[in-house]
Amino acid sequence: MPNHTANHGASTALAPVQGTVAPGFEPVRAVFEQHFVDAGEVGASLCVYRDGAPLVDLWGGIADVHTGAHWQADTLVNTFSVTKGAVAHALLRLEDRGELNLDDPVAQHWPAFAAAGKAGITLRQILNHTSGLIAVDAPLSLVEVLAWEPVERALIAQAPLWEPGTQQGYHAVTWGMLVRAIVPRIVGRSVGAVLAEIAGPLGADTFVGLPQTELGRCAPLIPTLKYSGIATVLGAMMRSGIDGNFFRSTLLRPRSPGARAVANPKELGAMGFANYDLPAVRMAELPWANLHASARGLARLYAPLAGDGSAFGVRTVSAAAAARPRQPQSWSEVDTTLRKPLGFSQGFLKEEATMFSPNPGWMGHSGTGGALGYADPDAAISFGYTMNRMRPNVRSPTALALSRAVYACLGTPVKGR
Repeated sequence: MPNHTANHGASTALAPVQGTVAPGFEPVRAVFEQHFVDAGEVGASLCVYRDGAPLVDLWGGIADVHTGAHWQADTLVNTFSVTKGAVAHALLRLEDRGELNLDDPVAQHWPAFAAAGKAGITLRQILNHTSGLIAVDAPLSLVEVLAWEPVERALIAQAPLWEPGTQQGYHAVTWGMLVRAIVPRIVGRSVGAVLAEIAGPLGADTFVGLPQTELGRCAPLIPTLKYSGIATVLGAMMRSGIDGNFFRSTLLRPRSPGARAVANPKELGAMGFANYDLPAVRMAELPWANLHASARGLARLYAPLAGDGSAFGVRTVSAAAAARPRQPQSWSEVDTTLRKPLGFSQGFLKEEATMFSPNPGWMGHSGTGGALGYADPDAAISFGYTMNRMRPNVRSPTALALSRAVYACLGTPVKGR
């Protein structure tokens, strides 16, 4: 089996970094370029906007290691849980327009959902990962997920792991399953369609449920576990100062909340990442893990939330709605699932001020393998980073380095580990 990461230097020479940076942001370009030399980057893009203007807009490397196709400014790639932040923006718009009330019991709109102790669960509790529904225990195959009805039956039958509203635990998969099941019952259209209502006018290349016409722009993923020694990768995961507690609890306790949260459906788990490149999976609506985006698309999608709810002449939400997610609505020093400090606000991840940004208003979402999208209204910036070579981290070292380089250039460095 070829070791594609070993050839990243040669690949980058064939596909040099392109794009622009604003004066003073040359160090960000240097970090981005260096990742192709010493961090195993294969193909990637990075975009940062401030007040409607790009501070950073870079891309480079190889999009498809089998064909040698170069990464382009509009290359799309699956971004895993970055999906949740994009969907959170769509739901914020629905709330702002009065199309849904986050504090209604879900069973008010979906009566069957009340089974197994779920009658009082609200959409806000689901979005903020406090509903207790961190896992679906009934095994689901990929075929069943694509058919969808079996997923809804499993959600109806599932009991919460704890009394809803009393704990926080990251709903890695069930978050998107529940959102996909609930939203059409309330507003009459799919999550992907609601996101498109925002993304289209913004010119933001972001899709949950990729149109068939866009398949040719997609970069195949390069899963770490496929191209590296599994024992080496798992050892690095367990030792990681970024995600170590989660990986230790998951690997050593297969019935732990963390393990249960990511184990089902197995074919879309850690050993099934290649399935995300299947056309049927790309075109499905999986609002927990299959947002296809370019870095520019992510930065444009988040730009309204970095200000008053509008960007590029387009208003996605009111100023009051844009401000709502700036404060955490849930927080745990030890999240039940991920075993680390974090919080959420209406579906947006709220990280520590020592992580991606020094500012409390930061809102966004990282994804398995390394992709990242966010808005920082305190700095008036929006950020998107996408890549094809996955790392064994959610808080990817490359994403961290790029984000911290941006803040260093802004003059507000992140004082993190």
